[in-house]
Amino acid sequence: MTDFLFPIAPTTSIRVDGESAAFPINRIFCVGRNYAAHAAEMGNVPDYEAPFYFTKAAQHAVASGARIPYPLGTENYHHEMELTVLIGAPAFRISQDDALSVVYGYCASLDMTRRDLQNASKDKRRPWDTSKDFENAAVFGVASKAEAFGEIADQRIALSVNGAARQDASLAELIHSVPAIIADLSALYHLQAGDVIMTGTPAGVGPVGAGDVLHGSIDGLAPVELTITQAE
Repeated sequence: MTDFLFPIAPTTSIRVDGESAAFPINRIFCVGRNYAAHAAEMGNVPDYEAPFYFTKAAQHAVASGARIPYPLGTENYHHEMELTVLIGAPAFRISQDDALSVVYGYCASLDMTRRDLQNASKDKRRPWDTSKDFENAAVFGVASKAEAFGEIADQRIALSVNGAARQDASLAELIHSVPAIIADLSALYHLQAGDVIMTGTPAGVGPVGAGDVLHGSIDGLAPVELTITQAE
């Protein structure tokens, strides 16, 4: 047994409806600009050719219902409501036709973003890491198994802040489908059980501040909720 110089971080996980055991998070992959209207509101042209990705550390995941402080280093902190895919089996160079066979389940999620840092990175043609990968930046609702959720079609995806609607769209608006994303990622990485894929956000992203309560929903899944408290 290896001794460590200091305590190692605990494994983060996602609760699964009907299961006593949680889904352990291995890696978090995120798809950028996967709804045309969101790409446009960010000043970008939608790219239908292939998805692109960024990542978040598994240690930065929190569960729905969390109360988290307004993050460091930003004055423009945004919500992004997303469908997340839970991978339950290894996948390497899998075809789109077979891609759904490795899906364990799905959950509603929030990709929290330090937008001012992202914009500064874009202006300098630098990576997005500081804007996307920070403490409490990935929020996951209780997952449903794939067979319980059923086929991804035109389920509504929506988010409100303090009861006021912010985002409202359909999963049918995804530019790159879940099978296409899994097939593409599996040509870049050896996907493993425990990997999760956040599939992108629809239009309507915007700022949140201390005291705000976020409520996100996807038809057929448990909601994702988050409360922002004062900065520490």
